[in-house]
Amino acid sequence: MPQTVRVGTRASALALTQTGHVADALTALGAGPHELVRVRTDGDRLTGSLATLGGTGVFVTALRDALLDGRCDVAVHSFKDLPTAVAPGLVVAAVPVREDPRDALCARDGRTLATLPEGAAVGTGSPRRAAQLRAARPDLRVVDIRGNVDTRLRRIEDDLDAVVLARAGLARLGRLDAVTDALPFDVMTPAPAQGALAVEVRAEDAAAGTPLARALAALDHRPTHLAVLAERALLSRLEAGCAAPVGAHARLGADDVLALEAVVLRTDGTEALRRTASTTLAGGATGPADADPAAAAGRVALAAAALGTRLAEDLLDAGAAELAELGA
Repeated sequence: MPQTVRVGTRASALALTQTGHVADALTALGAGPHELVRVRTDGDRLTGSLATLGGTGVFVTALRDALLDGRCDVAVHSFKDLPTAVAPGLVVAAVPVREDPRDALCARDGRTLATLPEGAAVGTGSPRRAAQLRAARPDLRVVDIRGNVDTRLRRIEDDLDAVVLARAGLARLGRLDAVTDALPFDVMTPAPAQGALAVEVRAEDAAAGTPLARALAALDHRPTHLAVLAERALLSRLEAGCAAPVGAHARLGADDVLALEAVVLRTDGTEALRRTASTTLAGGATGPADADPAAAAGRVALAAAALGTRLAEDLLDAGAAELAELGA
């Protein structure tokens, strides 16, 4: 009888939904039956803004501990929650097809960002979203909020005129009916890796040639994986934590050109730096034909990451560190 794959997840409705999709896909791809292992993280237990809780790692550490001590075989994360530093002993073995990474405005009376009344109260827990809201509409009153999707949406009925959420999460929960304005990238550049999932396993399991390893390889969507590599390399070079208003979005075209756009803002939205860069990846979408496919795929991944690093250097040269709190 095939071994059951234990898939670790946070216990929120969104986490359970997206983890369930990944677990079902792995089973369909031959990994064997699965069970979900619910893990409570600091981000689920503590209150306060994300910045004061210590950053994106608050949603990740407990899941990674569960992988390393053998309580689960796979962990599914919202990729934007992962710190950019490498986790010893673990690898991201698959990045499924990305959902639409745009941010979405959910407002009373079907309002858009342009038609919100002057002085409207808009909720978000993200300094990046807050800065871009202030840049687009300096008259808005931006309110810091926490909570799951339903909790945030209920605030529209109570004390807010609108909230801004990731469209991807709303799509996975079947709540796109709440969206009144899908915000374009030039108005609200998403967080690096927004809309993408990271499927993390122990390093030895990714290379074991097992049914699980083969299913993970089949689940990986190369264009998404390469785009996210570029976005996260930019974030890493900037040394930008969750409190830094930094957005990035990359897309791999049919011509194997990987294009990356990024923005760094002052937290009050009064000034922004926006830059773009691109590179051609040989065989980017499908992996290059090569006597050693693994080595060739590695070279393409390094080229994607190099694009992100190069664009970060351009932003730093243009004064990005004077706008935002960047470790770089």
